[in-house]
Amino acid sequence: MGTILHIETATQTCSVAISVNSNLIDTLEIHTDKYIHGTKLTELIQNILTKNCISINQLSAISISSGPGSYTGLRIGVTTAKGICYAKNIPLIAIDTLHSFESCVRHLYPGETICVMLDARRMEVYSCIYDSNRKIIKPLSSDVLDENSYREFEPFICIGDGGTKLTSLWKGRNIIINDAPYLSARGQVEVAFKKFLSKDFVDLGSFEPNYLKEFYTEINKPAG
Repeated sequence: MGTILHIETATQTCSVAISVNSNLIDTLEIHTDKYIHGTKLTELIQNILTKNCISINQLSAISISSGPGSYTGLRIGVTTAKGICYAKNIPLIAIDTLHSFESCVRHLYPGETICVMLDARRMEVYSCIYDSNRKIIKPLSSDVLDENSYREFEPFICIGDGGTKLTSLWKGRNIIINDAPYLSARGQVEVAFKKFLSKDFVDLGSFEPNYLKEFYTEINKPAG
């Protein structure tokens, strides 16, 4: 049996989930306009285990959002996950953050092209575009956007906080911008179980999140 704890800290949402054999059991999360991972993540983990009568010793693995996203959020998530994995001698599974986000929203837009986009800074975003069959047609990258960016992929649905600043810039284009959906640990469940079965684990000693950008680009942001 694969009992997996999923941890999502790449954005301001602090989220954890539990799955058993690819079936989502429960999710607990806090959505705020601040980064509260340092004070709330451990509490959420303890609460979801207690609520579902699961001992930490029953965990088969932990999956973690591997980036891109908030430097501080990712660092806290990875450090916490590594600590549990070392203590309990269980493997760590890395899940691409934008792939997880696409999994969270795909049921809202079946048959559509989806551009998952996280805010990086100013007019820069982290983005990846998936076609209606969930195939990547624009790989993950950090891009500075203008009024013509991604025209070759229209029509598409833009998901994530990176689209918030594009409402005026992309006005009149064949794009729907929906920044309401939030990133959740439940988006990791499907891929995490597949990686668990294939033993696709990361090395605990050397693994680092995919920040895409150096830390100095976030220095002027509020604690994130």
